[in-house]
Amino acid sequence: MKSVKAFAPATVANMVCGYDILGFAVNEPGDTVELILNDSGVVTLDHISGDGGLLPKDAQKNIASAVVMQYLSGIGKSQGVSVKLYKGMPLNSGMGSSSASSVAALLAINHLMGEPLSRVQLLPFAMEGERLACGSAHADNVAPALLGGLVLVRSSNPVDPIKLPVPEGLFCTLVHPHVDVPTSESRRILKERIAVRDAITQWGNVAGMVAGFCTNNKALIGRSMEDIIFEPIRAMLIPQFYEMKQKALELGALGFGISGSGPTIFALTEDKLVAEKIAKALPDILSVNNTHADSHVCTINTTGAAIL
Repeated sequence: MKSVKAFAPATVANMVCGYDILGFAVNEPGDTVELILNDSGVVTLDHISGDGGLLPKDAQKNIASAVVMQYLSGIGKSQGVSVKLYKGMPLNSGMGSSSASSVAALLAINHLMGEPLSRVQLLPFAMEGERLACGSAHADNVAPALLGGLVLVRSSNPVDPIKLPVPEGLFCTLVHPHVDVPTSESRRILKERIAVRDAITQWGNVAGMVAGFCTNNKALIGRSMEDIIFEPIRAMLIPQFYEMKQKALELGALGFGISGSGPTIFALTEDKLVAEKIAKALPDILSVNNTHADSHVCTINTTGAAIL
């Protein structure tokens, strides 16, 4: 009997002005998937923990087992697999919960099959997992979870991920308010049309942020972390968003934004002490209105998912 465990990290996608095209992986939290090969010829989902009983137990509907089925079909193999999923992050959190499950499962099954596919070749299967989770096959979560670091998704069809350099010494503070913001709802409320002048401003910020990471210019990264198109709409779903943003910037954050579809928010800093101060201050702001939150101080995960 062959078995393996794989871990995939949380991610910050929709990185401020980089909606659906920029995301980065963090070192924690994340999901673990264990796969055990057998002679049954079918893929079964035999264990889930950490989800509060909310995830589907049907193997065809749960992302971790569904992507294993798609992968095996894609490489033309009929193989029995027992899937066990250990959730390490909350659902609908904006930290790439579905992405971590699918990426860990795909890395594990590819390892057990002798690694016939590269990590980039695994991305389309992971994107289909995102389609199952929220109805949209985007890659700004799954690409950094698989490849690590900061990834620009130049195109989703065909998928064309570009891994960008990350300056040393960056810290990320994640604050997760305990409110529910489903990805599908966060996408549904967005405008279908935008003004040309707003598009130009947004393009400038995206280009500035990419240039900042490529040239190790943290000041440029900070002043480019501005979203005038999506953030004003999505912020309405997150309690006390602008109060938290103002406080984070006052404390010394380079930039601040919504992680994924929210409600988690993130701040980038150059100093661990500043990151820790933000991690303490923002939940205090939320607690005034009885909104509970948990926080993490992370570094950027440059290697991505890993076989354990």
